[in-house]
Amino acid sequence: MSETDTIFSKIIRKEIPADIIYEDDRAIAFRDISPQAPVHILVIPKKPIPRLADADAEDAALLGHLLMTVKHVAEREGLQDGYRVVINTGADGGQTVYHLHLHLLGGRAMTWPPG
Repeated sequence: MSETDTIFSKIIRKEIPADIIYEDDRAIAFRDISPQAPVHILVIPKKPIPRLADADAEDAALLGHLLMTVKHVAEREGLQDGYRVVINTGADGGQTVYHLHLHLLGGRAMTWPPG
């Protein structure tokens, strides 16, 4: 599997199953298979950006779209009391899949610091 051919790429191409709860032409959202909160959804761009650090100026609109997708999905999931959005970037940031993804965590009170 190359850096641009990740498990998330396979989900986008529907080669492996996922509990997809939202999809449009630029993003897809699905439930995490190892949830860390009652609601744990991953929002990913269809464009393969390995890490947030690899995004460039031309990706600004896409990054904004990902945040608005998180907002939309959170509303659909009934997270009116709040939620957390996490982007892990690089090895020290805890990133394990090198396809940019936003974790939407909710359904319980979050603690600080996170890790």
